[in-house]
Amino acid sequence: MSEGRGERTVAVIPARGGSKGIPRKNLALLMGRPLLAYAVEVGLACPEIDRVIVSTDDPEIARTALSLGAEVPFMRPSELAEDKTPDRPVFLHCVDWLKEQEGYEFDFLVNLRCTTPLKKTEHVRKALELIRSGDCDSVRTVDFIRGKHHPYWALKTDGAGYGVPFVDGIEISRYHQRQLLPPAYSINALVDVVRVSTLLAYENLYGKRMRLLVTDPLYSIDIDGPKDLILCEAIMERIHELV
Repeated sequence: MSEGRGERTVAVIPARGGSKGIPRKNLALLMGRPLLAYAVEVGLACPEIDRVIVSTDDPEIARTALSLGAEVPFMRPSELAEDKTPDRPVFLHCVDWLKEQEGYEFDFLVNLRCTTPLKKTEHVRKALELIRSGDCDSVRTVDFIRGKHHPYWALKTDGAGYGVPFVDGIEISRYHQRQLLPPAYSINALVDVVRVSTLLAYENLYGKRMRLLVTDPLYSIDIDGPKDLILCEAIMERIHELV
């Protein structure tokens, strides 16, 4: 049990068999290892995590997860493994199954996605430290948005096809220097932590009080297509020179 606190923490790795950008993406090889392995490794290395569970509908992914040291106590129902299935019902299925089948209840759920393989155990530990402070419902890792990616510098097209500020009411010329931009953050999908009580009480994953954990954007590459695998391997080969 985590640090003798009497609070249980479970890492859940969503890893369905289907995917569009890369066929069977969660088993795609990165530096000779499946993407799934990186998420499992981070979870198992975190002393605050009691169990690392892979939620999958795919027998091959299940076998791979078990070989890596994760648990696969159930197979995810096919209706929860569709392209547009959101995370919350997947996590609720895990919470309910563990309670009903094992009598096992826990306090914190850590979402470890396979598609951000550069995450570190230290990211998880810092997120858990934040949520255990007691003043938030959830924690999300984010990147600090710099310069041209800031929403105040973004554009959209109006009904006539002309470019206008993406954020209504913003005069872009007032923010002509990046130093004038207010702090903004983008979700990077490295780590999410949520209280199980929050997951049950709200129709979302984050409740009302979300803490942000700012991480180095170098770690937040998201694997969506084959080019991302190539880029990620290039970063991994020289990451020690960049951090």
